[in-house]
Amino acid sequence: MADKLSLGVLVSGRGSNLQAIIEQIEQGKLDARIKIVISNLAGAPALTRAREQGIKTRLLEASPGEKREDYDRRLVEALRQEEVELVILAGFMRLLSPYLVRAFPQRIMNIHPALLPAFPGLQAQRKALEYGVKFSGCTVHFVDEGMDSGPIILQAVVPVLEQDTQESLAARILEQEHRIYPRAIQLYAQKRLQLKGRRVFIK
Repeated sequence: MADKLSLGVLVSGRGSNLQAIIEQIEQGKLDARIKIVISNLAGAPALTRAREQGIKTRLLEASPGEKREDYDRRLVEALRQEEVELVILAGFMRLLSPYLVRAFPQRIMNIHPALLPAFPGLQAQRKALEYGVKFSGCTVHFVDEGMDSGPIILQAVVPVLEQDTQESLAARILEQEHRIYPRAIQLYAQKRLQLKGRRVFIK
């Protein structure tokens, strides 16, 4: 197990991307192990999903009035206790402070349901439909101190159909998220990602 990439997964919601990562590990397609799943919300179904898989979980709620950096200091401490090498954001609904980003430079990944740099932030599928784009998709990227602005690792393209609703488009994009997120993590585990400026090259 020593050669497995140690992951810390941060969640706030359902955890469908977490499940996709777990399944790829179980199938031997992802050379990683999830050391801990941390949520900021007590009722996150992702926590239950992780516990059912025998994965260590931790609830780390923000205290009333707690500054973002103070919360992130506690988060960094929790991740370091587990010797996490790569931090995975899987529907973690908090903006990260510069402190957290600098604690894991180029070692935090996120997936976003749009073809960045288009439609960063929340409600990306709704924005894509309102804008009238013909293609949308999802993006795995390294996290920097901006909003969905870090270097792009992988993207998948999904056509936008005339009859699409926000829900139907989101569902098709989610299928691709489940495909490319574990793939990006595996490329990292294989040390095949090389960052030059803003560009990520796959060796």
